[in-house]
Amino acid sequence: MVRTFTKLNYFILFCKLLFSWIASYFCVSVCGIAPLNSKIVGGADAVPGSWPWQASLQYFGKHFCGGSLINKEWVLTAAHCVAGTSTKKLLVSLGRQNLEGKNPNEVSRRVAAIIVHPDFDRGTMNNDIALVRLSSPVPFSHYIRPVCLAASASVFNNGTGSWVTGWGHIKEGELLPFPQTIQEVAVPVIGSRQCNCLYGVINITSNMICAGRLDGGKDSCQGDSGGPMLTKLGSVWIQSGIVSFGIGCARPNLPGVYSRVSRYQTWIKSHISSHEPGFVHQSSSNLYKPHFLVKRKLH
Repeated sequence: MVRTFTKLNYFILFCKLLFSWIASYFCVSVCGIAPLNSKIVGGADAVPGSWPWQASLQYFGKHFCGGSLINKEWVLTAAHCVAGTSTKKLLVSLGRQNLEGKNPNEVSRRVAAIIVHPDFDRGTMNNDIALVRLSSPVPFSHYIRPVCLAASASVFNNGTGSWVTGWGHIKEGELLPFPQTIQEVAVPVIGSRQCNCLYGVINITSNMICAGRLDGGKDSCQGDSGGPMLTKLGSVWIQSGIVSFGIGCARPNLPGVYSRVSRYQTWIKSHISSHEPGFVHQSSSNLYKPHFLVKRKLH
């Protein structure tokens, strides 16, 4: 029997399509907006609410890696942070300003699941990306919001201005001092060809993106791993990279290496069936202007 569409059927179909479009638009319109971030140049301590998607991954109550909130119940991080890690005793903290002392805007969740990219290679650090599902959704506020993700085929040209945030070491072997306030640093993107030349025998793949100052001094460091590298498009912050690896911290001619988020849109969407993260296409360069401070990552 052939089904006949009535006006009611068409109306219901229209409503479903409209709702789907509104939901998709709402997700993109919410992501990447930091109402309390009026940043133009950098400083050491970030102002509360400047980076509302920043997550602290904690094991037995101790921070060990960063991450970024991409919707109400998923956090993006580095595979090397969570590969082989049990969800037990693992906690994700959001809305946090300091690792020590009071955090009035903090919301914490247990971890329901960890999804590591199936092609993650710890030897080469290729495909260093993972998803962490929270035990329950978190409420959005000025201090807790999702970041937008770089969509497939996004371009981040050499010199594109970027920001990296986290609670990692302020330089090699030097811990972040009390009360361990979240740090921020601005660094320019380094082209893949140049980065490959700088790293020599270490292969910088197309799944990676490099950033840092060639004269050193500005970088992410141990403890920042898994956290976001971001660029701003208008009023929207887009995550272009995930802190992955490097040699030392902020050394000259050795920029930080990050997982290139735009390469993983299909993989991310394949695991998140509802409240899809906001993906934004970046095609123009936002050239770096030198000001700022220090940092660097797990090496």
